Amino acid sequence: MKTGKPLLKLLIFATVTVLLTGALASTLGSFDFGGTTYRARFSDVTGLLDGDDVRIAGVRVGQVRDIRVVDNSVAEVTFTVDGDVPLATSVLAKIRYRNLVGQRYIALSEGPGDGRPLRPHALIPLAQTSPALDLTALFHGFRPLFTALTPDDVNKLAYEIIQVLQGEGGTVASLLRRTASVTNTLADRDAVIGRVVTNLNQVLSTLASRDQELDQTIGSLQQFVSALAADRVAIGDAVDSLADLTGATADLLHDARPAIADDVVSLDTLAGTLNRNSAVIDQTLGELPGRYEALTRVASYGSWFNFYLCDFDGRVTVGNQSLNPATLSSPAARCAAPGGAR
Repeated sequence: MKTGKPLLKLLIFATVTVLLTGALASTLGSFDFGGTTYRARFSDVTGLLDGDDVRIAGVRVGQVRDIRVVDNSVAEVTFTVDGDVPLATSVLAKIRYRNLVGQRYIALSEGPGDGRPLRPHALIPLAQTSPALDLTALFHGFRPLFTALTPDDVNKLAYEIIQVLQGEGGTVASLLRRTASVTNTLADRDAVIGRVVTNLNQVLSTLASRDQELDQTIGSLQQFVSALAADRVAIGDAVDSLADLTGATADLLHDARPAIADDVVSLDTLAGTLNRNSAVIDQTLGELPGRYEALTRVASYGSWFNFYLCDFDGRVTVGNQSLNPATLSSPAARCAAPGGAR
């Protein structure tokens, strides 16, 4: 009993899910499970595909089953219609646009005639069918108008044009009203368009007055381009050499980077030392001229220095006693002179 109730609930849930999924797939996938089969011949079925809708008054009643070429000149379309929807021998079949993306469908309608029932697998002749509109030719005619519209307005107007020309939703009057609104928009921008034309006229006049300079510029540019083309091999070699130089420079910097880093650190240390001893350095630099002058006088006889021994005092310390075994003092005038070397 404990197992039966959950199992029953699961079966009910699975059944309902399968039914709903099937209904959704049938709706989205346009599946058709049966119906009466008919054939129709068209002069052009461009864009019509297997599985496209068959509609009566906008209501889907079937779908296209097969498309093939017969008699090497016309297309024969096989389609199905729901069994509860009878067709007459006077039926008219038209291929219409479903949307601007290019999807199409077959629209069935009653035509003039006796209205006898159409037998299954019967053929709707070419005289009772119409192909889809040639959108390329249609939109080429409206190109000057489309160039002045925004993309949204182009889509709306194009869709209304198709609907009107296919006899669906809307009238020629509504199409003319929208075209008139577009024309009014262009009229509102007449001043802007006029200024653009005036400015363009001034630019063209300036170019016309300087046609010789423009011609010379174009000629010089042509010569420059021709020279570049003639030297393309040398330019290519130079580019290659530049690439090699760049690679070598990169390698050099890569190899020298550690030494440069050490040098930068050492320079920082040296700069700090010089900064801390700036007073000594200033004093030394101030005394150097006098020192250099004295050295210049001493070395005036040649690339050597002359020294004179004026005084000598030798002392020897033994234990706590200090002995003075030799003392020498020269009586020379050089030693007695002021500033003499002693």
